[in-house]
Amino acid sequence: GSVVAYFTSAKFLLYLGHALSTWGDRMWHFAVSVFLVELYGNSLLLTAVYGLVVAGSVLLLGALIGDWVDKNSRLKVAQTSLVVQNTSVILCGIILMIIFLFKTQLLTLYHGWLLTMCYILVITIANIANLASTATAITIQRDWIVVVAGEDRSKLADMNATIRRIDQLTNILAPMAVGQIMTFGSPMIGCGFISGWNLVSMCVEYLLLWKVYQKTPTLALKSAKVEESELKQLNVKKEGEMKPAEGVQLIVEKDVTGFEPQEEKEVGCTARIAEPFITFRDGWVAYYNQPVFLAGMGLAFLYMTVLGFDCITTGYAYTQGLSGSVLSLLMGASAVTGIMGTVAFTWLRRKCGLVRTGLISGVAQFACLVLCVISVFMPGSPMDLTVSPFADISARLFETEPLPTIASPEVNPEVVLATGMLNLLNGSAPPAISDPEMSPEPVPLLSVSLLFAGVIAARVGLWSFDLTVTQLLQENVVESERGIINGVQNSMNYLLDLLHFIMVILAPNPEAFGLLVLISVSFVAMGHIMYFRFAQKSLGKQLFICCTPDPKAVSDSSPPGNTSTV
Repeated sequence: GSVVAYFTSAKFLLYLGHALSTWGDRMWHFAVSVFLVELYGNSLLLTAVYGLVVAGSVLLLGALIGDWVDKNSRLKVAQTSLVVQNTSVILCGIILMIIFLFKTQLLTLYHGWLLTMCYILVITIANIANLASTATAITIQRDWIVVVAGEDRSKLADMNATIRRIDQLTNILAPMAVGQIMTFGSPMIGCGFISGWNLVSMCVEYLLLWKVYQKTPTLALKSAKVEESELKQLNVKKEGEMKPAEGVQLIVEKDVTGFEPQEEKEVGCTARIAEPFITFRDGWVAYYNQPVFLAGMGLAFLYMTVLGFDCITTGYAYTQGLSGSVLSLLMGASAVTGIMGTVAFTWLRRKCGLVRTGLISGVAQFACLVLCVISVFMPGSPMDLTVSPFADISARLFETEPLPTIASPEVNPEVVLATGMLNLLNGSAPPAISDPEMSPEPVPLLSVSLLFAGVIAARVGLWSFDLTVTQLLQENVVESERGIINGVQNSMNYLLDLLHFIMVILAPNPEAFGLLVLISVSFVAMGHIMYFRFAQKSLGKQLFICCTPDPKAVSDSSPPGNTSTV
């Protein structure tokens, strides 16, 4: 009976829906990059444009998405974002299938402009899918989960940790699954499979959301927009009696069901145009005024790093002599340590409280990253400060010779992708593979081994710290502002992520990678210093006094004077 009750509980149904959603997301994010590379002749240009558009959109629209989440009922937001996200992916899959089938014919129509328009359409719709996915993540992971957990903070911590474990597993398994389909089938078959998966998954997730909503009556109760009016009034004194301010106030007073009063029709055109900009500004101001502002900024600074398993770091490892199979094993090890981080989070929170858990996690992460700093100066490191980081860019400005191409068509697609990233960073293509007896001089593996040992070990502290800040935001942000505050947090994360790509573009040569490692560790240190300052304000003189192992000893998650704690 208890087993049946668990599998029919709102908590399990929420896990199941999140697993289906995340699986589809991970498959699509992996596949769309490969599809764009395949379509554009093994070039990462379209992939880079797609990444830039996605990051820029969330950066600019994160606050507006969060505001929309706050202003509408929970079920409406969840179902709308779910349908928009999956429908967009399905449309992208169909368009990509058409491009794969008729690429030659599309190239000849209108001098290739029709094919270019198809590329633009795919990137635009894929961006819409990502924005809808952002809305889904905000409403489910930052709002629904808090309501389902109720006032039980231990239950909330366990649910957050379980959600992260699902993320870690799907990060590894979903790309592997769709990669096998694309390898043994074709890219077109991969498009069809992903479109079909999202169609079925959308129906199942829609049903699961409805079941969770029925089993949790408090989800139907959403706070009135009294607190939101206070958010809007942050700048009322400056605006005085200007009509745009009156228009904003009319919009704020809409009903929580999403139906607006008749007076809203009288709002002028100027107020309608100014509303998104006012929302954007007020969202960032509200984020700055949050008691957990420094904790959120600390988390965002962790995105300014090359010490992760993205295409940049894997591309660098490939140049240091690591094979694709070894890289896949390292990614699996990073997933294991990430899961260990979620376990460590729940244990530490029970022993020492939420705020101290973030401190311990930060120290653990930084201690592991010291190995990465040491690796920069070990044998095998290509770091050479005498080489200008801009030398490769200046050389490319005056280059006129055509680039060589990859001669062997039997190269593993994952290796091509990793090598392609290196080519993009270095501004050149790898030499043609003509003589199998010719092999580069072996590179000592001590440096790269220490680098990945530090990266993998640091995942324990990283994910424990991530969960800490996530729960701090859940507990200390008022219900009516959860959407907009978490939307701004996502924007901050994407901003620092963009900066790290710009950093790589400015210093793309392998000799400068060691310098990028040092800069990354510096940003991680600054992020944890910000969190230390937050913890110091929250706990005062009790900062270094460990709590007794009492499950209820978690009251330190609320900064002094904060009345909005759950």
